[in-house]
Amino acid sequence: MKSLTKAEEQVMQIVWKLKEAYLKDVVDEFQEPKPHSNTVATLLKILVEKEYVQTINHGRIHLYTPKISKEAYSKGTMKTVVENFFEGSFTNAVSFMVDNKDLKIDDLELILQQLKKKK
Repeated sequence: MKSLTKAEEQVMQIVWKLKEAYLKDVVDEFQEPKPHSNTVATLLKILVEKEYVQTINHGRIHLYTPKISKEAYSKGTMKTVVENFFEGSFTNAVSFMVDNKDLKIDDLELILQQLKKKK
């Protein structure tokens, strides 16, 4: 899975949210100041090339749909972060979040409950 730039990820978040969208729909989802439609069109083209988005052609107009689910992208991204910054250890990643007070006891208890359900 090829990595995405921040701008590509922003567009991808919109495509996931809308499930299918024309260029105008994607541009309309941005906060003000909205990017130029040519910029968004270029980002969508890159996402198609990276195989994150597929197109359905209606003449000269393209309907964009996700080719990769948000869950699959999230899983791959998390795995990459853990490999690159925590020696591949999810334990180290969780410990880091606890040490930085990003993860509370309630969060850990919820995670533990989820793990027990998966057994």
